Order: sequence, then structure tokens, then C-alpha cells
Amino acid sequence: MGNPLTSASFIRLMDDRLTKLFTKTFSEYPNVIPEIGYTVIKDKKLWTEYFGIGAVADPQLFNGTIQFQSVYPTYHYRVETKEYAGGIVCERKFLEGQRYEKIDGDTIGLAEAATRKRNKLAVEPFAYADSNSFTFVQSEEGVAWASNSHTTKAVGVSTTKGFDNLSTLPFNAVNLEVLRLQHVRLKNDIGELIDINPDTIIHGPGLDEAVWQVRTTEGEVDTIRNNENFQRGKWKSLRLPQLDAYFSGDCKNWGIADSRLLKKFLIWHDFIPIEFEAWNDPSTKMRQYSDYFSCGNGPVGWQGIVWSVVT
Repeated sequence: MGNPLTSASFIRLMDDRLTKLFTKTFSEYPNVIPEIGYTVIKDKKLWTEYFGIGAVADPQLFNGTIQFQSVYPTYHYRVETKEYAGGIVCERKFLEGQRYEKIDGDTIGLAEAATRKRNKLAVEPFAYADSNSFTFVQSEEGVAWASNSHTTKAVGVSTTKGFDNLSTLPFNAVNLEVLRLQHVRLKNDIGELIDINPDTIIHGPGLDEAVWQVRTTEGEVDTIRNNENFQRGKWKSLRLPQLDAYFSGDCKNWGIADSRLLKKFLIWHDFIPIEFEAWNDPSTKMRQYSDYFSCGNGPVGWQGIVWSVVT
């Protein structure tokens, strides 16, 4: 009996080499998830639920009896995971003829494509900040992440002021200050001002120059006055090139964030981290390579940002 024809006999142990190459490329390709500041959760739950307790009101003047405060629940959020996969197919003759060079490139391409997709998903909450249709999040509040219609479960609290984190202003030094003031005046569920420190400008590549000028120029930008630039040194820049992918070109939408609150309210749920597999189809003699991952992400609170959808 002759030796059986196995994948190892013609693939020449290429799988281990390619798996290492895929993993190395995936780890080295730019990853915006930590740059944005997501809180990353790694567990084996198909969904994760978030439901909090609201703020406690100020203590009252003591007149011999403690005045106990009402505490209300906050809105419920549910982050569900979805699956993503991609692959390439190579015929046996192609593999035998090309050996390593070509298939190495295709394997690197798989790793880059998987990371690119995850980066797009990470940026999606900003790209669709004014939409109440989330890819992964089910929100009990039922409004967009950036909205002028935020509400509260607390009884008797006016939402006329302090519950609007949406703007339509284009980026410039004057409007940056308008958004900063809008942000620091946001309120919690019982209508009290929040300790907010806006420290990050979030933008696409089209605003690189304008953001750099506001952040670094000593004098006021675009004025003939000799006043010092109030914004200088106060801001970090979170540049998200993937924003352009959602707008077929130059995205002018932008926003500001308190990076501390952004990390608190932005969740990335890694249900199944990226995997790479390779196998033979015996009926066609084709070699197949795939990547696969399952994740969910999105905001579970809105006070971390003010976002401008430029009209």
C-alpha cells in the first residue's frame, strides 16, 4: 500500500509558518481599539448587560431627622456580539508553483483585512453618533449616543438644559469653545452638573491641520488680535482615519470627549478573539484559509462626548 496523500505531503508544513505570520501581522497592524480607549471585556457571554444606579442628591440641612434621598435606576444597555469571517482559496497547483512568496502576501492580507474591519467597528459609534440604530447595542433610552433628546428616569428632573450632547457646528477655535462649554454643562440623571474635563478632540484626517493649529498656536487662531490662545496645550488629538470610510471621503464631523468618561462608557466585548485556520477541500484539492472573530461594542452612557454632525 502506498503512502496516503495527505495535506502535509504537498503543503510542506506551511500551515505553522503561515499561522505565525498571520498572528505576527495581526499584532503589528495598527489597532485603534486601545487608542480610542475602549474598556475591553473578554468573556464567553453572547451578550453583556449594563444597568446602573443613579446619582445621590445633596444632603439636606439637618433638623434632627435625616432626610433620606431618592435614588433612581439608570437606563439599561445590552451589548450583543456578532460574528465576522473572511477567507481565500488557493488551488494545489498554485501552491506548489508559487511556494511561499505569494501565499505569504495573501495571508498578510487576511490579517490586515481582519484588523481593518475591527478598526471600522471601533470607529462606528462615532460615525453614526447621531443615529439610534446601533449595530451591537440595545438601548432602553432609545435615542442616539449624541442627541438633544436625552431623558432620565428620575422624577421631576427638567431635561431642558444639560441633556443635549449634539451639535452641528463645523470645527474651528470658536466652535471648539462652544462645544467645551456645552460639555462641562452636561448633567447627570438627577439634574446635577457632572465633573467633566473635556481633554480630547476626535476627528478625521480632513481636520488635521485645523486641529493642530488650535492645539499648538500661541495666539488666537484666525484673528488679528494679540490675545493668547486659550485652547493651547489643553487638548489631545484622537485622529480616526476610518471615519472617512463611512462618508465616502472627507468626514467633517468631529467631537470632544472626556477620555476618562469615554473609557467608562465605551465597551468592547471580545467574545471570540481573531482566529486563523487552514484546511484542504478533498473534492477540489483547493487549499482554504480563513479568519474569524466575534465581538460587540458600543456606548453604554452618553455624557462622555459632545459630537458635531456638520450640516
